Formats: sequence, C-alpha cells, structure tokens
Amino acid sequence: MDTVLDAPVKTFLQVTEFWVPEGDRLVLATGNYGGLAAFEDATRAISFAKGEGLPGKAWAEQRPIVLKGFDGSYFKRTEAAAEAGLTSAVAIPVFDGDALRAVLVVLCGDDDARIGAIEVWSELDGLMMLDDGYYGAAKHFEWVSQHTHFPRGQGLPGGVWSASTPMLFRELGSGYRFIRADSAGKAGLTTGLGLPIPVPHDRQFVLTLLSARGTPIARRFEIWDARPEKVGHETAAILTDGICERDGPLWTDDNDTSPRRVTANQGNIGKVLASGLPVIVSGAPTLTEGYGSMVALPIYQHGAIAHIVSWYV
Repeated sequence: MDTVLDAPVKTFLQVTEFWVPEGDRLVLATGNYGGLAAFEDATRAISFAKGEGLPGKAWAEQRPIVLKGFDGSYFKRTEAAAEAGLTSAVAIPVFDGDALRAVLVVLCGDDDARIGAIEVWSELDGLMMLDDGYYGAAKHFEWVSQHTHFPRGQGLPGGVWSASTPMLFRELGSGYRFIRADSAGKAGLTTGLGLPIPVPHDRQFVLTLLSARGTPIARRFEIWDARPEKVGHETAAILTDGICERDGPLWTDDNDTSPRRVTANQGNIGKVLASGLPVIVSGAPTLTEGYGSMVALPIYQHGAIAHIVSWYV
C-alpha cells in the first residue's frame, strides 16, 4: 500500500507553535510556520512576559483564549501576521496543577474557502457555554454554536466535561450524538475532537477542534491514554481512539503499522511522555502514514500526563 498522501490540501490551521516558561518569560520552543518565513523570523525575535501578548495572556489568565482579530489588540506580531495573511489565533495553556508547562498557539487566516472550527467552552451555572470560537467561513454554524449550550454528558463539549477525557466524534453532519448535526452537515464539518483543558482554578474548560474535508484541521486524529491504571507503572501510553480521513478507524486497518503502545522516548508520542511538553513536527517524511506535519498535546491530571491528543496533516 502506498503510504504517501495526495498533494497537500489547504488547511484550516496555518501556523502552530508552542512557548515554554523560562524564568519570568515565555520563549519559543518550536513551531511549524508552513513556509511563512517572515512571520517565523518575527516570532523568533520575541518573548513574552506574563500577561503580555497572546501566550502571556493565556498564562496570566490561566485559560484558553480565542483572538479573532489582531488590529488594535494586545497581539504583538500584528504587522508580520497581516503580511502573512494570518488573522486570528487561539492560545491553549498546558498546566500541570498550578505549574505552567507550555502554551500552544495556533494561527489561522480568514477567507471564503476555509471551513472549520476551534471552540473554547466553559462551565457556567451547570452548563457548558461557548466562551468563544473561530469558524472561518462557517458563519451559520458559528451562530448556531453561540446559541447552544450543553448539560453534562450531552454532545461533544458535555461529553468531554463529564468524562474528563478527550473524545472523537465522527460524521458530524449525521451523528445523533452531535447536537449541532444539521448545521455541521451544511457547513461540511466531518470530524470533531474534544479535549479537557485543566487549569489551576475550579473553572472547567473544553476545547473542540471541528474539521471539514475541504480545509481540514487534520487528516488524522489520535487519542492516547497514559493513566497509570491503564498502562501500569511504566511511563507509557496506549492508543485508545483515532481516525484517518482515508482509512477510517485506525485499528481496523490491517495495513496500519503505528504502535498501539509506546513508552517514553519511543517515537513522537514517546517524546511527549519523556519531556512533558507538546511536540510539533514538520517536514518529516517518516511521520505515520507519510504525513508532513503533526502536533501532540499532553493533558495533565493529578500531577502526571493522563492523555495525549495528536493530529496529523
């Protein structure tokens, strides 16, 4: 079976980067800039104090933040972003208890062709309410989302909130579990990944990534479980769910050779286990199934990595 994917498609996310605390500032660890060299150069020249810029604001406010416009905002790379065609961003802090380990930032452009969604949901009065989100050209779906809320256990945000684990939803336009199925189908949304975002205070946050076939957030999603009760005493993670745009569920594909259990430093998921930090890989022909880039994000619970979610383009 040929493992090289078709020619690259126009993706919903254009830039992914993560920042780590170094003293009293956040410094760039690594990023995938998709050939936007000038924006990458501008990024490598800066760092952020607590509360400064988008990464610093997510650190200070201890919560994921959506920024849908850069002009006149606290965003520090506005001119470089405009030249690169970037118009919005989401910052996702990675906390281990009270300690910040990293801030993952994803940046998007805005045009009539890009369909998808990055949503931040937060608990208010016993319901998951939309805190904010970026939807590209999916304006009607955005309106529906703004007027939808979820009890515990209902829909993707409510399911993640109830289980405190990442979840994957397939066929969003026809799935009975996805409450916004009708508007998702009309927008062309196909796959949803939801993940809990632990923060130091008691407020509950859920991040959802909703991918469309034409401008996907990713063409492959994976969920790994690293909880001791699942993997034993060894630092390890087990693949518990995943889907590939081409092959469907990962464990039913006889041609799939990706490991279903990894240990520290074994492959890219193993690097997350060993470092406790996100991993971003770009331009690597050895990635699973021939993908060109991937992001792996740790989720902490009770002082250790409990889950890792990864997506590939």
